[in-house]
Amino acid sequence: MTRLDSLRAGLERFPLSILLLAMRIGVGAVFFRSGLLKLDSWQFAVQLFRDEYRVPLLDPVLAAQITTAVELGVPPLLFAGLATRLATLPLLGMIAVIQIFVYPNAWNDHLLWASALALVLTRGPGAFSVDHWIARAWRPTHD
Repeated sequence: MTRLDSLRAGLERFPLSILLLAMRIGVGAVFFRSGLLKLDSWQFAVQLFRDEYRVPLLDPVLAAQITTAVELGVPPLLFAGLATRLATLPLLGMIAVIQIFVYPNAWNDHLLWASALALVLTRGPGAFSVDHWIARAWRPTHD
C-alpha cells in the first residue's frame, strides 16, 4: 500500500457524523442569524421585502413574518438534530425562492447551502443528533 493509499484510507475513516453535524450547524447558523437581524430591525426587514426582495404573490409584511419564523424556528431543530430531515425542507424551499426570485447571481452560496442540506436530507443527521438517540431508544433489543 502506498502512502497515498494509506492517506486516502485514513481520510475515508473520518466520521461522516462529524461532517453532518458541521453542515447542520453551518447552514442553520446562516439562516438563524438572518432571522435575528430581521427581528432586530423589523421595519428595515419589511422594507427589504417590499423594495428589494419583491417575492411574488406575498404581501411584504407576511413574507417577512413567514421568513423570520422559519429562520428562527427551523435552525434549532438542525442544531439539535431533531426532526432533522423534515427541517431541511423549508430551508431548501427558501433557498429555491431566494435563488429564483431574489438573488439569482448568488447561486454559488445557494448551491453550497442546498448541497449541505441535501446531504443531511438523504443521509440523515448522523450520530450526534437527537434523532439518532431516539432511533436507538426505539430500536428493538435482541436478548
